[in-house]
Amino acid sequence: MRDLTDRALDTAARLGAAYADCRVVSRQEESITVKSGRLEGVASGESEGFGVRVLVDGAWGFASSHRLALDEADRVAALAVRIARASATALRDRVALDGRPPASGRFETPIEEDPFALPLERKIGDLLAADRAAGAVKGVSFTESSYGALRESKTFAATDGSFTEQVITHIGAAVEANAIEGDEHQRRSYPDAGGGWGAGGYELIRRLDLLGNAERHAEEAVALLAAPQCPAGMTTVILDPSQLYNQVHESCGHPTELDRVYGTEASYAGTSFLTTDKLDDGFRYGSDLVTIVADATSPGGMGTFGWDDEGVAAQAVDLVRDGIFVGYQTSRETAPRIGRASGGAMRADGWNRIPLIRMTNISLLPVPGMSLDDIVADTDDGLYLTTNRSWSIDDRRLNFQFATEVAYEVKGGKLGRLFRNPTYTGITYEFWRSCDAVGDASSWVMLGTPNCGKGEPSQLAHVGHGVSGARFRNVQVGVGKW
Repeated sequence: MRDLTDRALDTAARLGAAYADCRVVSRQEESITVKSGRLEGVASGESEGFGVRVLVDGAWGFASSHRLALDEADRVAALAVRIARASATALRDRVALDGRPPASGRFETPIEEDPFALPLERKIGDLLAADRAAGAVKGVSFTESSYGALRESKTFAATDGSFTEQVITHIGAAVEANAIEGDEHQRRSYPDAGGGWGAGGYELIRRLDLLGNAERHAEEAVALLAAPQCPAGMTTVILDPSQLYNQVHESCGHPTELDRVYGTEASYAGTSFLTTDKLDDGFRYGSDLVTIVADATSPGGMGTFGWDDEGVAAQAVDLVRDGIFVGYQTSRETAPRIGRASGGAMRADGWNRIPLIRMTNISLLPVPGMSLDDIVADTDDGLYLTTNRSWSIDDRRLNFQFATEVAYEVKGGKLGRLFRNPTYTGITYEFWRSCDAVGDASSWVMLGTPNCGKGEPSQLAHVGHGVSGARFRNVQVGVGKW
């Protein structure tokens, strides 16, 4: 890889690039799908290639190829320079990068059991067993279960002398039971809709214990058919970590991406209500209990790495501290515009995409004092919401509506009957200001999102969210007609 990256960088510099970097990426993926106790599909794939990004006359150029050869490095680097030079003719503002020390070293996701070395039959068998256990529950109409694993090996080099190597492994699985009666369709997913994902090896799947949890969730799917409709009105809600991490993702992660603030995502993923004047003014984002960080060093997070795709070292960046908005997710290009250094949030979806600002691990920090069980016990009346079913949020990430798979009534500090089709809505900063309890470290978990979309052409990113559950007062629930 060193010969290839050296060649690409030398060619780019010789042709006039003020800065250039090169990423060589190989990716290995595997997925298994089971439906109603039968193997539905197995897929695996590999890809390999490299991309060259250059800065010429204050403008970016990018080109890529799947052919790893020295003459191809010359061609791709030259093409990137031509693209940058052409882009410079229509430039409004010249790109200025923050300074950073040259990046050097190696990072690898710690794993105990290599998922790609494990026999396929064993992985299929584990998934089938869980799926069949869910399907054996009387009243279940059909089941769907899934498994996925991804490994990405990246070499990064830049004209400032940077050279890093990384091997990142992510894995996830889920079992889902569906119950149907007339027009009513209810589902329960474990551990989460779309799967429980994290950074690590097959040991993460074993810890999920899909088989041990399949029957209970299938029984709930059936029970929801006869459960009363979630009542409408203003009430207290407690968000389980399986729902809270989605709330953090949509209403905290995306609006703190600085490229959205500057409008470069407006045509697809939207903008943000968190304009830079709010950073200067000390905008109150939430209650004093709300502290949110973007931490690329968190163990087990899918936003954990050694360096981002600009060679910026992994770090923790405060976004909200004690309820006050204090920072953004940034790049080497955007950070200087607010007088800061890059927080290391640039990542690309493979070798043929240019890096974008992407979430790392956007986490709500735990608050000492109350476990999640204590929060429930401290609540006289309300709803406990778990497992996301759907979501909607506006372009500015301000007005939102979420639906969850199930709501449990909270009465006198205890969980009670089920409600079906629960929904809740709010305005981001009003919702987070209403937070009056956050769980302590005993219930804090790192969860993952494997399909966060952004950019044109579209890119998917794996991101992480650490949460421990939280309580919110005076929330509108039961919106919509059923």
